[in-house]
Amino acid sequence: MRNRFISFTVVLLALCFMAAVPVMAQRVVLHAINDKPHEYITPKPYDGEYDAHDLSGIWFRVGGDRSHGPARTNPPLTAAGIEEMKKHKPTRSNLPEITPAVADPKQSNYPAIRCNPKGYPAIKVDDNHDHHEIVQLPNRILELWQEEGRIREIWLDGRAVPSGENLERIGQSWMGMSVGHWEGNTLVVEVVGLDGRAWLDSFGFPKSDDARFIERITRSAPDRLEIEYIMYDPTYYTAPWVSDIKTWTKEARNAKPVNNFGWYGLFSGLNDLICAPMNGSGDYSNAFGGN
Repeated sequence: MRNRFISFTVVLLALCFMAAVPVMAQRVVLHAINDKPHEYITPKPYDGEYDAHDLSGIWFRVGGDRSHGPARTNPPLTAAGIEEMKKHKPTRSNLPEITPAVADPKQSNYPAIRCNPKGYPAIKVDDNHDHHEIVQLPNRILELWQEEGRIREIWLDGRAVPSGENLERIGQSWMGMSVGHWEGNTLVVEVVGLDGRAWLDSFGFPKSDDARFIERITRSAPDRLEIEYIMYDPTYYTAPWVSDIKTWTKEARNAKPVNNFGWYGLFSGLNDLICAPMNGSGDYSNAFGGN
């Protein structure tokens, strides 16, 4: 009798599972509009209540100047800064008297055009790719860019940024070393150890190996992120340079730009912004592949 009950139970569970499979299989095509589900077309609204300390999600750039700051807001450059900036040949310029823009991208020496990393903060400030994802962990934050397949770490465990001999041992890197702490609802991030070969932005402004940044990140609404940058670089600038407020909007998980037929995220086939010369036409100025 007991064996019959067990057999009946197994059969019943199997039938339930078989009945459920078609439902699960059809989930991604229910209410299709032009071969896409309705929820893929119309993002769900955000709840008015949110945790201002939760920065996680995919954010899309919507506001703020594409340079570190609007035209003519930079402090005067030092003699070394002027000399360095004169070497740059950007495709757009806010200081044409020092570095005039070139009309042909092939004449530009902007490192990123030739598949070199943009570095921090240019990868956040520039406009080649406007999406980036924030992954929040207990003791650090990861920022992810589809462009370059880049990752940035922001440590939240109470450590200090490296300095002195420690910083010299670690050396410079494209994204530098970032440490953050909360001041109210604003995450204040200090950044050091940046590689000065990467320009400050695509307008040709330089930054040196000694540049230090304070980045102030505030989630001011459920779907709004505001960021202000302050650069301290006495090698190239006579005073700190405070940026304008740059803004991002949060993408819903079911929004079309970040959801590729049910696959959420920046690395799920929506595009492939990796600078690959084989995707170009003989030069690196058109080397970004895409689907």
